Amino acid sequence: MCMFCFPDGSEVHSVLRCLFNSTELKDTQYIYSYIYKKVEFLRFDSNIGLYVGYTSFGMRQANILNSNPVVLSSRRAQKDVFCHHNSGVWYRNVLNRSVAPSVALTSVAPPAGGHPSMLTCSVYGFFPKQIRVTWRRDGQEVTSDVTSTDALPDGGWLYQIHSSLEFKSRSGEQISCRVEHVSLKEPLITDWDPSMPESERNKLAIGASGLILGLILSLAGFIYYKRKVKDLVPVLTFECRSRFRIRT
Repeated sequence: MCMFCFPDGSEVHSVLRCLFNSTELKDTQYIYSYIYKKVEFLRFDSNIGLYVGYTSFGMRQANILNSNPVVLSSRRAQKDVFCHHNSGVWYRNVLNRSVAPSVALTSVAPPAGGHPSMLTCSVYGFFPKQIRVTWRRDGQEVTSDVTSTDALPDGGWLYQIHSSLEFKSRSGEQISCRVEHVSLKEPLITDWDPSMPESERNKLAIGASGLILGLILSLAGFIYYKRKVKDLVPVLTFECRSRFRIRT
């Protein structure tokens, strides 16, 4: 929040922070900082229980504030009033919650020249951020020829991460991506199916979808035709009988 703003655009503002790793008050550190032109010159630190100055002006202010028991008592109470309450809210609503990831394996065929193939394990939509993604070849962890991104924001407090493995395919081997996350009761293992290149699997899926759609349209056309024929039969019969009676 801005405390004092000056015509030249500079300002003095304060920043409140609560550093904690549990909901216990003894594990919480409350810091109240005063900043001028992006430089912190004065701070109250609950671990010390006093104000600390970082510039000559800040040190003079710290001496004045530390000599006032009322000011110190009020600031020390903020650790309980502000930090303890909010750390409980964060743990209940955010930090103790988790979202399980989803995994997708994709492969890139090697270009002409015999370069290794590339297999990528993409992990999406997980929370919290901490996650472990590893590769297994025939049950053994692979540590070489592996590159991974950091956990990246995926929107809505969720994250994504991508790990790639360079390899030369060998007949009969099993390659899998193993994901470990706090939201999972056991590691999530996704096996790669090398029986068909990904491009061919996509073509097969598109062809199968087209075939099913064609069958559905054909069936709908057949049903429509049968209904129209059924509606026309009584009309033709009636007309034939009417003509016969008129001639008689």
